[in-house]
Amino acid sequence: MSSFRLPLAANYFPEKVNATAVHFPEQVFARLEGMAAKESADELDHDELATWSAFATLLEWVPAALDAQLKRDSGIGHFDFGILFALSRAEDHTLRMSDLAGYANSTLSRLSRAVDRHEREGWVRRAPDPGDGRITLATLTSEGREFVRAATPGHVQLVRRLVFDSLTTAQSQQLNVISRRITGAVRSEGGWQPPS
Repeated sequence: MSSFRLPLAANYFPEKVNATAVHFPEQVFARLEGMAAKESADELDHDELATWSAFATLLEWVPAALDAQLKRDSGIGHFDFGILFALSRAEDHTLRMSDLAGYANSTLSRLSRAVDRHEREGWVRRAPDPGDGRITLATLTSEGREFVRAATPGHVQLVRRLVFDSLTTAQSQQLNVISRRITGAVRSEGGWQPPS
């Protein structure tokens, strides 16, 4: 759900890879072979570059695949589904708009435009917080909950095919640990925050 984007792996070594073409990771890795060793601490070594190129490609391809599936099957993108899914899991299906923006790694203005669309569909309702009128609450309606229930199975099936079917149980657990560690590093850098 993040709006933070990274360049394709091919862009990290344009002298070796045609960045305008689509390259499978195996093709990219093959072009890494024979590259000179890093010349300074400011460069990634061969193994680091291979790992980073695989990870950067994953960061591009997985969200694109999830977005395409949701748009094809449910008519909304991954960002919008994430908003509705977060509300479906919240207590009373309700969150402060500011908290929802944090979950979606979104500016309030972008989130508001998305919630505008969801309100028109009858999926979300906004109202002032009874305890503090300065706060706006977003609530998933019964129609919204039904939409999420209908959209979730296809989404889960794709996640399972792309990620979990390719990994052993031990690898899945390792991915969990690695993902949390990297997420923690990004959070400590402040990189998870959306642009103001």
